[in-house]
Amino acid sequence: MVEIHRRGFIMVLSSPSGAGKTTLTRRLLASDPSLSLSISVTTRTRRPHEVDGVDYHFIDRPRFETMVAEGDLLEHATVFGNSYGTPRPPIDQALAEGREVIGDLDWQGTQQLRERMERDLVSVFILPPAVAELERRLTLRNQDSPEVVRARMAKALDEMNHWGEYEYVLVNRDLDESVATLQAILRAERARRVRQVGLAAFVREISGR
Repeated sequence: MVEIHRRGFIMVLSSPSGAGKTTLTRRLLASDPSLSLSISVTTRTRRPHEVDGVDYHFIDRPRFETMVAEGDLLEHATVFGNSYGTPRPPIDQALAEGREVIGDLDWQGTQQLRERMERDLVSVFILPPAVAELERRLTLRNQDSPEVVRARMAKALDEMNHWGEYEYVLVNRDLDESVATLQAILRAERARRVRQVGLAAFVREISGR
């Protein structure tokens, strides 16, 4: 009997700050032990509460530049002098083993991923239910000054303009419903024909053709 082997994929969640992406990612990972989180590398100094290999892989600048030169990063960017990137080897291994990886990236990182591995990418953009609700979440979460909140809001509004570049768009009105929707997307994507390796041979075998 021909066996069908499933190829995995990376599901990227993007959203403006405050739309609930981090909470949704945690809930999704907790609901499905087969999922893993893509852990970025960074040249940024580790903060006291952070754990190497859990929050980020903390590496020095020469190592980062070597990874870029050797094509070991699927996407990378430099923000305020610190560089970040998504390592390719663990993603390639997970996908080959039929496992799914959850990535937390902005729209620019998602664009880079699409250029390198479009067939293996599932992209989801998370929207807040209203701009007023987004502002409320940002104010409560960070306890920042009104000026900082306004700056964060301006950035968030700019990021929301990129929703049309994603395959799925989810308005995060209710956390439980949003998690259920993401789980449904995972189930549907796992059943896609292109992810079922050996399917053609299986059909030939059972049909006798």
